[in-house]
Amino acid sequence: MADFANHMLFGWYPYLCLTVFLLGSAIRFDREQYSWRSGSSQLLRRKQLLWGSNLFHVGILIIFMGHFFGLLTPIVVFETLGIPHYAKQLLAMVVGGVAGLMCLAGLLLLLHRRLTDARIRNTSSFSDIAILYILLAQLLLGLSTIFVSAHHLDGGEMVRFMTWAQGVFTLRGGNWELIADANPIFKMHLVLGMTIFLIFPFTRLVHIWSAPVWYLGRQGYQVVRTRKSIAPAE
Repeated sequence: MADFANHMLFGWYPYLCLTVFLLGSAIRFDREQYSWRSGSSQLLRRKQLLWGSNLFHVGILIIFMGHFFGLLTPIVVFETLGIPHYAKQLLAMVVGGVAGLMCLAGLLLLLHRRLTDARIRNTSSFSDIAILYILLAQLLLGLSTIFVSAHHLDGGEMVRFMTWAQGVFTLRGGNWELIADANPIFKMHLVLGMTIFLIFPFTRLVHIWSAPVWYLGRQGYQVVRTRKSIAPAE
């Protein structure tokens, strides 16, 4: 039963999440371009938004780039550059820890702002609040992995996760077996991370894809009426 669960979660689930992530984003952009936004409420409690947004975005960008290049850069590249695995792991723990705390502080500010201001809360959808809690759980799991990694500083675990992540994209058979006996904290972190990709197209996170050139070039128009124009006729 354990092997079946590991096979599904780390063998098949990554492909389901990536498929929904890519196709779902493309379909939403094609069909619902005016929902393709972050849903900003920047006119309300701007100082708290400024601190929270900056801390969150800087932290999460560092985390994303660290995971992307750290997991998907071929191991031979690090070996060719003479970077030992333990040094890479220590760097990931320090930089990831600092970025994670920055992101956590910003996320808590954003969550507090959205939940305690009645005007912002009333304009927030269920998914707006749910995704913040999901990101909070993922951050806490990610920070928890630092304490687990501190017990094996040789870098062996990191190599295992690099091999698994790269195996997903190279369609390596039996790839899930690399994760089967990993620490539960790492496994929960991986599953929740993949789940974020799964729900990505259905949340405000889609604005990550956006660039001004695409936003300005979208099709259609938006009707804006003044207060006078919608007043009932006398």
